[in-house]
Amino acid sequence: MHQATIPTFIRALSSLADVLEKAAAHAEAKKIDPAVFINSRLAPDMFPLVRQVQIASDAAKGGAARLAQAEPPAFEDNETTFPQLIERARKTVAYLETLKPEQIDGSEERTVTWKTRTSEKSMKGQPYLLHHVIPNVYFHVTAAYLILRHNGVELGKQDFLGKS
Repeated sequence: MHQATIPTFIRALSSLADVLEKAAAHAEAKKIDPAVFINSRLAPDMFPLVRQVQIASDAAKGGAARLAQAEPPAFEDNETTFPQLIERARKTVAYLETLKPEQIDGSEERTVTWKTRTSEKSMKGQPYLLHHVIPNVYFHVTAAYLILRHNGVELGKQDFLGKS
C-alpha cells in the first residue's frame, strides 16, 4: 500500500511542480500576466488551475494521511501566484516523504472515513486508494496540465510523466 501511494503521489506532485515552473517561465518569456494561467479553466463549470493544484495536493496528502491514520497538514488555499502553487506542490511532497511504510502497509482492510462537502463516506483502505484517491490525484494533476497546455505552455507527455 505504501509503494502504491507515496512514490506515486510524490512523482505526480513533483511533475506538477515542474510543469508549473515551465508555465511561469512561459508567462514571463511571452509577457503574459501569470494570473491569466492561474485563473484559467478548460470549461465554464470546471475549477481554474489554482483550484486544480490545491485539490491535487489535498487529495494526495489527505488520502495518504487517512491510510496512515495520521493528520495531514492544513494548507490555507490562498495561493495566487506560480511560486505559491509550486511551493504548495513541494510542501505536499515533503509531507508525503514523512510517511513511513509501516504506517500505510496493512491498511488494505482498514476502514477509512472522510468528509465530503455534502456527506461522510467510508471504504476499506485498498478500494479507497485504488478507486478514489489515485483517480482523484491524477484527475486534478491532469486537469492542471491540460489547462496550461491548452493555453500554449509547451508541455509534452514526458512533462506529465516526470523524471524517472
